Amino acid sequence: MIGFIGTGVMGKGIIRNLINKGEQVVVFNRTKAHAEDMLEIGAKWADTPAELVKQSDVIFTMVGFPKDVEEVYFGEQGIFSAVKSGQYLVDLTTSKPSLARRIGLEGEKLGVHVLDAPVSGGDIGAKNGALTIMVGGQKAALEYLKPTFLKFGKQITYFGSYGSGQHTKMANQIMIAGTMTGMTEMFVYAKAAGLDLEKVMNTLQGGAAENFSLGNYGPRILRDDYTPGFFAKHFLKDLRIALEEAEAMNLDLPNTKQAKELYDLLVNEKGLGNDGTQALIKLWWQK
Repeated sequence: MIGFIGTGVMGKGIIRNLINKGEQVVVFNRTKAHAEDMLEIGAKWADTPAELVKQSDVIFTMVGFPKDVEEVYFGEQGIFSAVKSGQYLVDLTTSKPSLARRIGLEGEKLGVHVLDAPVSGGDIGAKNGALTIMVGGQKAALEYLKPTFLKFGKQITYFGSYGSGQHTKMANQIMIAGTMTGMTEMFVYAKAAGLDLEKVMNTLQGGAAENFSLGNYGPRILRDDYTPGFFAKHFLKDLRIALEEAEAMNLDLPNTKQAKELYDLLVNEKGLGNDGTQALIKLWWQK
């Protein structure tokens, strides 16, 4: 039995793939109503993370923020309150490398196998079972779980000990920050120049400017679709973590700082944290 904690946009896509490919899944989410569609396709329900652990051999977590990860693992009814030696724990959340190390070391004390395995690919990647998975932790655990990972991922890469997967995801988010701001400014410029935006988008996506952000979120912008493939508030969280880690390594990342300031404005001043990351265009385009 696979336990899955977190039935958000990404989690639901992964759960669907696991169920459709023959796995039995038990789920927990803080708000049960948000898991009803997963129960309708065959998932079972657990009332707490601890109850879920008691029913599962492998436990995946995919929640919103590091504080949520900490609560799910270390809380009174959290995962570590109920684990048994030999179980496998995999955190798919994009979270702090330091927290991933803490979870890994606690797991070792309790005789369980731990991986931090954040993913990239957005809602489309989750839906299509084509996520990129960046793995830190115990390499033997990855080898054991690889057949399960392949049910929702297409590229699975091991990077080292606890926290390495999270560091790799921070590198990913730094890169995405550049493509999202670049795409946004491109549309702002092209519109001001009076160009056909769809033609511009298709032309750029066929040349050296091709990138995931433009290919997946550009069309959504042009049809005024700001539903989240990835929440703006979660991307802001990721950029904050990336900059905290960079500061700890004495690195200055000015482009990432600028992207963080723009998403901070979008989320906290404009109140659009529950929109998708493509809503950054709203700082320029007023509907």
